[in-house]
Amino acid sequence: MKLPHFILASASPRRRALLTEAGYRFAVDPSAIDEPEPIGPTDVAEYVANLAWRKASSVARRRGSGLILGADTACSVGGEILNKPVDRDDAERMLRLQEGREIEVVTGLCLYRAERREWVGAAEVTLCHCRALTDSERIEHLDSENWQGKAGAYGVQDNDPFVTVIRGSWSNVVGLPMERLAELFREFPRLTSGDD
Repeated sequence: MKLPHFILASASPRRRALLTEAGYRFAVDPSAIDEPEPIGPTDVAEYVANLAWRKASSVARRRGSGLILGADTACSVGGEILNKPVDRDDAERMLRLQEGREIEVVTGLCLYRAERREWVGAAEVTLCHCRALTDSERIEHLDSENWQGKAGAYGVQDNDPFVTVIRGSWSNVVGLPMERLAELFREFPRLTSGDD
């Protein structure tokens, strides 16, 4: 299958790296939309799917043509959604909340054909486990600032030794479920190829 050319509506270097390694042809045009925290009980899959659609549709409106890929990733632990930490204290709060518990990492995807205003979306869930950290491990991680810009305040791609994928896509935890993305390209050739 010929890999389609598309526009990634994200500034994430981790998503760019995953797509490049997989051989996709793409340009980058971040959406820069607001990503408000959920208010009250919120289904994490609906939350990230909506943000992915908002990112893709925003870039589609601006550009007017092309295939746009929007994505958003969040963690969920005990029913609480964890986005990117706003500062060190928030990162520590997130880590402590997850330690010794199972975590759902959920990414919403949206492929949006701008000129036809047609789109398809999906959400991918990966189950992880975060072991309890020692005080020195927690401080070392916070001092490293590797938590910045990462949902749940960690990144498996950084070889963080305390997070283990139990079930599901490893790349989803990085920020883009490559297996599910490939399925969307196969399942919706009219949308992804741009042919009428």
